[in-house]
Amino acid sequence: MSVRFLSKRQLGSLILGALGTSLLLCFGSCGQTGTAEKTGADSTAGVYWKDGVISQEFLYDTAPFPSCHSATIAQTPAGMVAAFFGGTKERNPDVEIYVCRQVAGKWTAPVSVANGIQNDTLRYPTWNPVLYQVPGGDLLLFYKVGPKPSQWKGWMTSSRDNGVTWEKPHPLPEGFLGPIKNQPVLLADGKTLLCPSSTENDGWHVHIEKTTDFGKTWEMTGPIDNGKLTGAIQPAILVHPDHSLQLLCRSKDRAILQSWSKDNGQTWSPLTKTNLPNNNSGIDAVTLKDGSFALVYNHVLPPPGKYKGARTPLNLAVSKDGENWSAAAIIEDSPISQYSYPYIIQASDGKLHVVYTWRRKKIGHTVIDPSKLKTLPIKDSIWPAIPGYVPPVPED
Repeated sequence: MSVRFLSKRQLGSLILGALGTSLLLCFGSCGQTGTAEKTGADSTAGVYWKDGVISQEFLYDTAPFPSCHSATIAQTPAGMVAAFFGGTKERNPDVEIYVCRQVAGKWTAPVSVANGIQNDTLRYPTWNPVLYQVPGGDLLLFYKVGPKPSQWKGWMTSSRDNGVTWEKPHPLPEGFLGPIKNQPVLLADGKTLLCPSSTENDGWHVHIEKTTDFGKTWEMTGPIDNGKLTGAIQPAILVHPDHSLQLLCRSKDRAILQSWSKDNGQTWSPLTKTNLPNNNSGIDAVTLKDGSFALVYNHVLPPPGKYKGARTPLNLAVSKDGENWSAAAIIEDSPISQYSYPYIIQASDGKLHVVYTWRRKKIGHTVIDPSKLKTLPIKDSIWPAIPGYVPPVPED
């Protein structure tokens, strides 16, 4: 059974009304014990950075595995479906792909739908599921199988009943991985599905995999020129009003990297830095119905000389042009890391759904109303300061 929680704004109002401001301050610093183990509950972000946040919850309370990571979510005709990998720990051979479905407002218990069993004596872990709902068709599930990212292979399966049952998984053609972490994008022709992908076996390289029959046949574009940078992985695709495409990518260059295409993804510009920091952790972005963009990521600049940073806080930024971004929300900001590998979609009602790794123990799910967000421009790569809010100092 899934548990639902009040938003921070609602909690703040209740506490202030009953006990006064001093206990509200204690709530921010004492949220590490007892019932405070809730998604968003130990945030000190205050009301401003929670405006627009409708609800925060976990997909499950208990599970037959201790660790989980890399969630994905899709809206089906029957409701939301989420997937992630779970097992003893990342890279362990017992790691499988699990699915939860939202039924009557509650999430079903995790069910294993794919594993990495090769034969009676060999088993590999599974990795990075990605869900995609074909318009008027099947629910697709892409994932990877292999001992490590530099050696994994792409697999897929599908469901005809909104994630209740699944077809027998099958491997993608040799050399194809499918969408590596973030969602595919269907072009305006209604048949060309672009899957943002990347490889890690010979440095970091981003490429695009294309299918015009939802996974039966495949073509590849790339790898994209790294330019003067060390490379990138795990791209997300944004579609601009003029039909140009923009990639936003995870990197080791202390910044989110980008690339552009003016020909429906046939060719791409060399990678360049955006003005947003990256802590060498996954990001995701989505094109909204009004043509603007939403990005969920850790707004963390690594320490000087380093390319890795803490995976807290977890932030939401928005933009009208994909280049100038405004701070919009802080989803999680406890000093207890990590809140990572976010995945974001916009539902048919306009609400944003974000799923993400919560301390490797659970999967968080946050629903946001973009019309109620308060935004401030991000200048010089710095998240804007708000009086009374102190960003977390991550624990070692």
